[in-house]
Amino acid sequence: MTIPFQPDQGELPAGDLAALDGLIRQFAGNEERLQVRAYAANTVGDGGSGARRLSLTRALAVRQYLIDKGIRSTRIDVRALGVPTDGSAPDRVEVVPPGR
Repeated sequence: MTIPFQPDQGELPAGDLAALDGLIRQFAGNEERLQVRAYAANTVGDGGSGARRLSLTRALAVRQYLIDKGIRSTRIDVRALGVPTDGSAPDRVEVVPPGR
């Protein structure tokens, strides 16, 4: 699932919580791991470190929400990737099983 963020926003968008709750229900009954991959646009012009920091803030917000809803922290891998290198939309977090 993909969670879009507004540029320069680090807080989890309230409008996407229902979809995230659906994903949590899907994975709550098993032990499958989840990977949280976060991206952000480089708006500061600092060589990408600002984008990596913002993507980490986003990833940690999603991770904390998952933990608060009962997904064990040991099942969650976080990857703060900063600016995407494939030309895809930058301001997003993807929550997927590893390898997908």
